[in-house]
Amino acid sequence: MKLATLDNGTRDGALIVVRRDGEVFADATDIVPTLQGALDRWEEVAGQLRARSAALEAGELPGVPLDVRRLLAPLPRAYEWVDGSAYVNHVVLVRKARGAEPPETLLTEPLVYQGGSSRFLAPTEPIPLTHREHGLDFEAELAVVLADTPIGVDPEDAPQYIRLFGLVNDLTLRNLIPGELRKGFGFFTSKPATAMAPFLVTPDELEGSLLDGRVHLDMLVHHNGRRVGHANAGPEMHFSFHDLLAHITKTRAFTAGTILGSGTVSNEDPSKGYSCIAELRMREIIGGGEAVTPYMSVGDTIHIEMKNGDGESLFGAINQKVVQG
Repeated sequence: MKLATLDNGTRDGALIVVRRDGEVFADATDIVPTLQGALDRWEEVAGQLRARSAALEAGELPGVPLDVRRLLAPLPRAYEWVDGSAYVNHVVLVRKARGAEPPETLLTEPLVYQGGSSRFLAPTEPIPLTHREHGLDFEAELAVVLADTPIGVDPEDAPQYIRLFGLVNDLTLRNLIPGELRKGFGFFTSKPATAMAPFLVTPDELEGSLLDGRVHLDMLVHHNGRRVGHANAGPEMHFSFHDLLAHITKTRAFTAGTILGSGTVSNEDPSKGYSCIAELRMREIIGGGEAVTPYMSVGDTIHIEMKNGDGESLFGAINQKVVQG
């Protein structure tokens, strides 16, 4: 089942069910008005939403042509946004890029931070850049949306608390990070609003690709119209979503609608490209002594997408342009 949020002029939008090909949708507000409402009442409404989705797929509902520009982020605001860093290669490269050593627990305990969740950018919403010297970077990630989740979840029990999967562009202002971290707090000002892909999907849509809490598909990234990354999100995800969920529930419970990110998808093989500019810059330093690729500027574009084995776009695409803030 594929879900999205239509912009209806309200802050939280209107829940819609989207056909698997992403071309048409059916209104679902008669079942539950918003996606957050659906997550709050999942056991009650999920069956009705699945029936609506099945009718749309079967052609029993005509559906309405979908213009992605009319969509908000699937969750325009969320109770919490917790982002991990599950790809060891990414952690090593970006730490080197800012002259910091990887943590001693790199391989034994996930890194996480809590980002701003009061507003998520829509999939085609421009990225405001106020100062180029802040070093704007994209970060292509997977994310899951949680059910009500208690303290102390074991990794093997984690799947029952994962309702939906999606993609995010976890935007970062790279040049603000070192100063923030030197204070012993952060990230904060270095992390502007995150963007979300148009659709969130139930785990069954990833059948054959979802193994042990990892999605074994390529993260397709195009910067300024040129493909720069196609890293596989599965094999090198050192900490699975199950591991991340167990880690964050060590001392805290989470409410339905919490978003948990994977961190930037990254592969050691340079031929797989990159899912953020910081990794490329570090490879340039290693190979030639200095970084030559600039961070994003006004006018830059970023396209992030993931396709299944049939070539269908699972979550729709994030398509954004940087504008003067």
